[in-house]
Amino acid sequence: MNVYGKEISIRGRLVRIARLADEGFDFVEDPDATARFLRESGTRVDLFSFLPRLPNVTPDKRYLMDWDNVAALPISTYENWWSKQIDSKTRNMVRRAEKKGIVVREVEFNDDIVKGIWEIHNECPFRQGRPFQHYGEDIEATRKMSSTFLSTSIFIGAFLEEQMIGFIKLTVDDARSQAGVMHIISMMKHRDKAPTNALVAQAVQSCSSRNIPYIVYSKFAYLRRQRDSLSDFKTNNGFERIDLPKYYLPLTPWGSLAHRLGLHKSMLDRVPEPVQVKYRELRSAWYNARYKQNPAA
Repeated sequence: MNVYGKEISIRGRLVRIARLADEGFDFVEDPDATARFLRESGTRVDLFSFLPRLPNVTPDKRYLMDWDNVAALPISTYENWWSKQIDSKTRNMVRRAEKKGIVVREVEFNDDIVKGIWEIHNECPFRQGRPFQHYGEDIEATRKMSSTFLSTSIFIGAFLEEQMIGFIKLTVDDARSQAGVMHIISMMKHRDKAPTNALVAQAVQSCSSRNIPYIVYSKFAYLRRQRDSLSDFKTNNGFERIDLPKYYLPLTPWGSLAHRLGLHKSMLDRVPEPVQVKYRELRSAWYNARYKQNPAA
């Protein structure tokens, strides 16, 4: 559903919740007007949810809310990031990439870049202990996936002897208050060359030169999970956890009651963290065993 030029998705059966389709990369300018439109649309929607832009993290008492979080890297200058926001280990990783011959630069979105992204996606069927969702996709699916927000995105590639071995896509919001990491990935066989660290370093330079004050890399903590390898990577590269309100506007009496009862939350959010940790360990072990038995799967 398109509302005032913004694409809205509606999900849920018991509780129908509307939110921006590209939440975190796009923002609602007038939530009250959007809520009125949804009420009058003829489509059943119980709650309308939205996030504020950084640095607007002080709760607005007009709306119901839960606390959410993002991993955000405050940007002033590249020199400040290099000397004060990262440690010596991360600086050495960026230096290692350069010594290993990695060249990192902003690139134009074109057929060569699409082909490079497609090759990276099809390097390995598993990442972070689970099947990689883009493995096996054809090149046109890769083009469609990576071509969103072209007018407001910055593409950065990491190259080794002219082969792209990693890339990051930053999408800048309308107010130019933050650049969201929409995609970041590198070839696993070149992990020893630290291309992903080099991509983050170039992202800092690119945002600093454009006076964009934040890079946002999705959430810092998912559900009840407090720490994993991804959050460690974010911390090592200068990202901080910023708690921010996630707002809800009830559009029906049921929506208001459902929020009070906590029915708007996912079932996974109710599962204790120790149980989730054990599940992730078992899932990873199962996929690793399966992959070793059938590497072409």
